[in-house]
Amino acid sequence: MSEIVITLDQLRRMIGIKVRYEGSLWQVIEVLEDGPSLVLESIRAPKVIQADKFGDGHRRTAEYLTIPVLTADRSELHPQFLALDLEED
Repeated sequence: MSEIVITLDQLRRMIGIKVRYEGSLWQVIEVLEDGPSLVLESIRAPKVIQADKFGDGHRRTAEYLTIPVLTADRSELHPQFLALDLEED
């Protein structure tokens, strides 16, 4: 099997793009080099309660999601990445 080559620069160009994932609207806000993965921030969903290091909820924040770009063997695009639908403004 051959590895899929996708550069971090290509992924970083996705920052700011709005996508639909599992019926909800998200925005790409960051690229994690390890993986690589995309970090998505919920746009229209209500804020969720964020827990501190002790598990106590104390503030509301946007919901975040990390989507892997490649499968573990790096031979294919990950199904979660393929499930992202570009959203038109």
